Amino acid sequence: MSKKTESTFEKDDFVVYPTHGVGRILGTESRDVGGSTLEMLVVRFEHDRMTLRVPLEKARSLGLRTLSSKKQMEQAITTLQGKARVRRTMWSRRAQEYETKIKSGDPVSIAEVVRDLHRRTNQAEQSYSERQMYQAALERLAREFAAIEKIDQEAAATKLEDLMDVA
Repeated sequence: MSKKTESTFEKDDFVVYPTHGVGRILGTESRDVGGSTLEMLVVRFEHDRMTLRVPLEKARSLGLRTLSSKKQMEQAITTLQGKARVRRTMWSRRAQEYETKIKSGDPVSIAEVVRDLHRRTNQAEQSYSERQMYQAALERLAREFAAIEKIDQEAAATKLEDLMDVA
């Protein structure tokens, strides 16, 4: 792997790992694995109180990426403000699709889940699992939005919900 690719991940940068969301790079460390030395990227996910070690040469192929640009986040916000697409398929099928979108790590896909599960006050009550899925998607999107905007996650979640309510 070239140094150019490796240098895109710097100590203290925020990164997004598809299945865990936003983390901060603590640095790199070398590990001996099966007789060869692997450079590991050490990423701390404060929200989950978890530290992950990702082989540097596999970081990109595993989906690790830098934070979205403001422009990419604006696309996610535009998606949030769009009209919800509620399909009449069984919840179990929709839940599986939503879970896949959340774990993709793509802010626009996550915004689709938030938008589709967002309930305004005049709408029917949500099931427990719908509320859980909504919260998971909103938290994931809010963490990245907060890191980009340099605000806390709570403020980011409130701002995102306000943007949907005025849409």
